[in-house]
Order: sequence, then structure tokens, then C-alpha cells
Amino acid sequence: MPDSLEARARAVRLTGAEQRVVDYVLAHPGQAILASAGQIAEGAGTSDATVVRTARALGFAGLPELRQSLTDRVVDASGPAAQVRRVAADSPTGLLGRVFAEAADRLARTAAAVDGAAFEAAVALLAGAGEVVGYGIGPSELVARALALRLTRIGRRARATGAIGFRLADDLVGLGPDGVVVLYLPARRTHDAGVVLDHVRAVGARSVLVTDALGAAFGNRADVVLAAVHGLGDVTGEGLTAGVLTDALCLAVAARHERAVLAADETLTRLRTDLGRDAPRRGR
Repeated sequence: MPDSLEARARAVRLTGAEQRVVDYVLAHPGQAILASAGQIAEGAGTSDATVVRTARALGFAGLPELRQSLTDRVVDASGPAAQVRRVAADSPTGLLGRVFAEAADRLARTAAAVDGAAFEAAVALLAGAGEVVGYGIGPSELVARALALRLTRIGRRARATGAIGFRLADDLVGLGPDGVVVLYLPARRTHDAGVVLDHVRAVGARSVLVTDALGAAFGNRADVVLAAVHGLGDVTGEGLTAGVLTDALCLAVAARHERAVLAADETLTRLRTDLGRDAPRRGR
């Protein structure tokens, strides 16, 4: 079976309704990777059953696998080269307005998409964890490290990793049953991420998945899934909404550990004061 959705559609005979489903998801990949069968059916002017039947006619196991096939399209369309092509004609002030308008829109959509019960569950996991491990690759590693830094500063034990392949094993081997791994996976499904989630479950630890497109692919393997919207064509960084969501998580965890936060702040202040003093001159 061909790899691309277009090639798959050409290789099989589709009904008119099934072709409308294909046309819709190709025209709206950013929306389709997050949409239910009913939402796609509404956009394509057909039925839920037709959406599922189309996915299978194209050689996919079901709708989640079809949505996953759209991920690379979304990622490629939001890469640096594509961004430059979209904004090349804009003035600096025009770009400023465009970025802030898009950021506001993405944040608003994320606020609407985050399930309140899931957020509460994530806070409870982080607050009760013996150790929190942030995991992300590329730009998402920066968000994972920000999570670890913020939690450390409020007295929680936390670390982060952006390792891939064999190097990732060193960062996973010490994970225990009291650990919680927070995975920042905007859209691209990776083999390593699947290994992380499997290991988390194997050792009895827990996991929180922060994602835009992988809720269907990994949702049944993560304990909690939080939405961080990053749609097709964005000119803002992929970590924007995940970073703001991380701020909210850390603040909520801090509110549950007020004494520990105060003690950690005192220690941090003392250390900064000591480290900021002039070092004694040699020979004195």
C-alpha cells in the first residue's frame, strides 16, 4: 500500500462520499488529526460510518491510524521553510501583530480544549510524585526542562531529558514506581516515546501526555492527556501553549505544597546570596 494519503486514494476505488472524506482531511489536516469521526463527517458532508469505512478502504486499521498519517503533513507545513514563505511579504510590525494574534488564538483554543478533570488529575500526579521527569525532543525539550526547573525551585524532585536512542536508556533506568513522566509530544509519533510510555507502565510509574495530535495514538498508554493546540500554519513556536500549560501545572502544584515552597525559596535565596558574594582572594 502506498505511503501518502493521496497515493492510497488513487490506488483504490472510492465512492463519492468516501472521496469527500479524503478531500476534507487533505484540505484540513490540522483539524482532522484532532477530530472525531463525527466532526470529520460534518465537515465532509457525510456520516460517521462513511468516515470509518473510508479509513479502512485506504488501508488503515481505523480512523486513528488515518489521522496519524496526517502528522508529517502538519509538521512539514509548520516548519521553518514553510513559515518563511508565508511571512516573506509582511513588514516587521505586520509580523509582530500576526505572531501575537496567533499566540492569543492558540492559547484561547488550548484553554477551551483542556479538560478540567484531566488537569486536576495531572496536578494530583505531579504533587504526589517522588520524582518528576520531563521528556521532550527538539523545541519541546526546552519546555520539559522548564518544567523540571520550576518544580525544583518549589522544592520538588525533578529532572528532564531530551535524549534519543540508546542515550535515553540512561535517563530511564532510574525511574521508580513513585515517578511521573511528563511527555511533551506535539504531533510527531516516535518509537522512543512509545518505549518511554511502556517503561513507565512496566515500573509502576505514571505519565502525563501533553500533545496536540497524539491523544488518539498514545492516549490509552498515558494516565492523563492534556491538549496543547498547535495547528497547521502556525508562525509561533510549538512550545507556546505547552509552556503556558506547564506554568499552570507548576502553580497548581505549588499551591498544594506551600510550606515546602517557602522552605525551598529560603534555601534558594541563601544560596544565591552566598554565590553572589565576591570570592576571597588567593593567599588570604
